[in-house]
Amino acid sequence: MALKVATFNANSIRARIPIIMDWLEKEHPDVLCLQETKVQDPTFPEAAFAKVDYRALFRGERSYNGVAMLTKEPIEAKNPRFGLDDGGPADETRFLVAEVRGIPIVNTYVPQGRDPQDPMFVYKLAWFSRLRDYFERHFSPQEPLLWVGDLNVAPDPIDVHDPVRLLGHVGFHPQEHEAFAAVKAWGFVDIFRKHEPGAGQYTFWDYRVREGVSRRKGWRVDHILATLPLAEMSLRAWIDIEPRVAIRPSDHTVLAAEFDI
Repeated sequence: MALKVATFNANSIRARIPIIMDWLEKEHPDVLCLQETKVQDPTFPEAAFAKVDYRALFRGERSYNGVAMLTKEPIEAKNPRFGLDDGGPADETRFLVAEVRGIPIVNTYVPQGRDPQDPMFVYKLAWFSRLRDYFERHFSPQEPLLWVGDLNVAPDPIDVHDPVRLLGHVGFHPQEHEAFAAVKAWGFVDIFRKHEPGAGQYTFWDYRVREGVSRRKGWRVDHILATLPLAEMSLRAWIDIEPRVAIRPSDHTVLAAEFDI
């Protein structure tokens, strides 16, 4: 039976409820991971998703960050887990792990970094290092594992619309490429690129760029990665552009993948 998993930076979940509900009705994913929910837990719209038979796991804060997972599947009792556990800042509103059909899914909203000269850029690089350490301590690359979310890095030149001009900008910086590659090298396969090797396929278009979607001025910064045993079960992966061109859209769109589980 296929397992359909998707990720979407909602950029305020309450503002995107119509878009999310339409996508759930159209695609019926087993799991939808969300980032930048920007809502405190008491006001998370859990009831809206319950009406369409989705359980919701979430951890958020007002106006910033926030991660959530919507699932039709039962969640194992020991889960979910929020935040990194290495003694540094836990960042619970950026990190969620839950297990579905025996497969751990790590949903992350990696710090954006602001600017290469900003302390948050250093924090972002360290965050990737902490992620690799987390994977090493808790998982094995020989076992099925998914890592999804807004990772705030476009890994390769084909993942941005102008790789020459943008090189060195936050999100497409050599130090970010190195940090991301180090985590990936632990044992992950980029599922989208496994199925879709072509250029010009993006998940983010800056609001400030006039007609950015139609002019193809995008970035691929949202990702679904899997360890090799799970990657070998992948059937397809795709970017659905419709949420980005809907009324009152997020600046991101949905990335999805299916696995023969």
